[in-house]
Amino acid sequence: LDRNDRIMPDRKKEPSLREKERQVQADLFNQIVPAGAGLKVIDLVERYTSLKIGVRESTKANYRTVINLLKKDSFGQKRIDKVKLSDAKKWLADLQTKEGRGFSTIRTIRGVLKPAFQLAMDDDLIRKNPFSFELMTVVYNDSITREALSREDERKFLDFVQQDKHFSRYYEGIYILFNTGLRISEFVGLTRTDIDFKNMKIKVDHQLQRYKNEYHILEPKTKSGVREVPMT
Repeated sequence: LDRNDRIMPDRKKEPSLREKERQVQADLFNQIVPAGAGLKVIDLVERYTSLKIGVRESTKANYRTVINLLKKDSFGQKRIDKVKLSDAKKWLADLQTKEGRGFSTIRTIRGVLKPAFQLAMDDDLIRKNPFSFELMTVVYNDSITREALSREDERKFLDFVQQDKHFSRYYEGIYILFNTGLRISEFVGLTRTDIDFKNMKIKVDHQLQRYKNEYHILEPKTKSGVREVPMT
């Protein structure tokens, strides 16, 4: 009955009846819905993502990736009120150490789960957000720093492309990409009106993206993506 009572050897260690009663009373006082309304982690994430209207296709793709992961992972079947801070940390750490997930992938997963659990807090389904911690304290950034090509490497690459029977058709496009720094989606989205030969500038204010078999004209993801690129 009480935390100081002896526990039979064959019984599992758990909060005493009096502790459970106090927890229920505290939840009722704070208007916390008992047992997290029975929601599982996957249910919560699906509810959260369904409320995100007007997001980009790339963001929707991230949502689908996280949902598919949770459907296959036992963590997705945990009841949200049973997920503790240590559970969340261990799960993310295991994704990296045991399943070989990259840092950027884990950051994306946590970027969906943290606001989803915040939604549960706002709805008084749970007391604390188990994903409110610094990600770098749990997983390490294994991303490789990319180094730009040297001028010599660039010339070798362009020479190969120009002389190759198959890739030579793409030489002009690759040359422009090297000398403008445009993203491939920005380059393939260019129209004649975007190119100002009089002032020798390329206006970048949109990109072309393909999702499945559909093409979409989208704005750059950030305001800094709208710019003018000089032409030599």
